[in-house]
Amino acid sequence: MNNKTMAIVAYLTIIGWIVAYLSYKKSTQKSSLVKYHLGQALGVFLVSLVLSILSAVILAIIPSLGIISYIISLISLVLILLGIVTASNEVERPIPLVGSMFEGKFNF
Repeated sequence: MNNKTMAIVAYLTIIGWIVAYLSYKKSTQKSSLVKYHLGQALGVFLVSLVLSILSAVILAIIPSLGIISYIISLISLVLILLGIVTASNEVERPIPLVGSMFEGKFNF
């Protein structure tokens, strides 16, 4: 798998992230592009998990706010799509809103 593909696969699912991580660890030439997008993808997955828990709590307390959970799901999807586009352009740019929080936080 080449570097661009590993960077894109990291955003697809958590299993895709694991596959990209293992491919990155196995490669002899460590790419900064893959390392950067592994960190960004992991950050997006963590933010998505927190947002999902938050929406479940809101939905349990006030069931009539069901639309909030859909909006939160859409936010997560948009962040993942923005990450995929950035990775496909082979650019090391943080994902809007949450990407700057995770720059340099993970050591791969």
